[in-house]
Amino acid sequence: MADFFTTPLGIAVLLVAQSLAVVAFVMISLLFLVYGDRKIWAAVQMRRGPNVVGLFGLLQTVADALKYVVKEVVVPAGADKTVFLLAPLTSFVLAMIAWAVIPFNEGWVLSDINVAILYVFAVSSLEVYGVIMGGWASNSKYPFLGSLRSAAQMISYEVSIGLIIIGVIISTGSLNFSDIVRAQDGSYGFFSWYWLPHFPMVFLFFISALAETNRPPFDLPEAESELVAGYQVEYSSTPFLLFMAGEYIAIFLMCALMSLLFFGGWLSPIPGLPDGPLWMVGKMAFFFFLFAMVKAITPRYRYDQLMRIGWKVFLPMSLAWVVIVAFLAKFELFGGAYARWAIGG
Repeated sequence: MADFFTTPLGIAVLLVAQSLAVVAFVMISLLFLVYGDRKIWAAVQMRRGPNVVGLFGLLQTVADALKYVVKEVVVPAGADKTVFLLAPLTSFVLAMIAWAVIPFNEGWVLSDINVAILYVFAVSSLEVYGVIMGGWASNSKYPFLGSLRSAAQMISYEVSIGLIIIGVIISTGSLNFSDIVRAQDGSYGFFSWYWLPHFPMVFLFFISALAETNRPPFDLPEAESELVAGYQVEYSSTPFLLFMAGEYIAIFLMCALMSLLFFGGWLSPIPGLPDGPLWMVGKMAFFFFLFAMVKAITPRYRYDQLMRIGWKVFLPMSLAWVVIVAFLAKFELFGGAYARWAIGG
């Protein structure tokens, strides 16, 4: 049997099985993320939330998904049907394939490439096209305005996220996520992780991730009072489900990136405790909890405030941080905290 997996057919079977395992993990997580999201909002507002379908309402998300799947797909009369249906599929597929380079444990990664960060950036940049296609193909002013807002917002905050990650890359000397996690593996556990030397950027990254994924208080493309759900306004049934699934998958991806870049990925926070994938999943769940709490307790920004923060505050701060980290890494100051590549040889 071991010889079979060294043949071309065996390798293909293994790759398909690994890909399906990642897809299954993300899709099953998606069901509980939506449930958790709604339960957290309900708790903040002192109401019950989903509590009817299944034990404690755990199957409510499954029921909602089935409802969308069996409904008729309605395409507006003046819409470009091909592009209209391709848009949600594009958003969903691009959000999913970014998980190919996310490691959950030492060696637990579908594709352990040396330029994993560039791959994630390339995929996330293409997600803008799904939004633009959806807004334009609907042949309606409101979705078109919503798609333009979303494209401008996503591009603006991608710049800040990129510069913040450059600081981590300078410290590590690698674009590989596994190398970034290994660089945080120190004898001080939680205090060896990058959140401490890159402390100011943790907050900028989190806020930029909210804006990048159109989450409140930066959900301007979907501001109900202004644009009636934004670029999704003409969508219903399965296409709408794909848009929403793609959005939540992108949010979960940002939680994974925060875990890998700043909080040690699968590493244990306490020296002596074994590392493992449960730490990685637990950290991702914690950051998703923060995403949900922000939506529950913060008011929505105006669009001009959103763009001003992105270009006049976050961009200069993240750019200055790159220069500071480069200086600290070059001269190996603070005990080499900013030059893990030098310590590792």
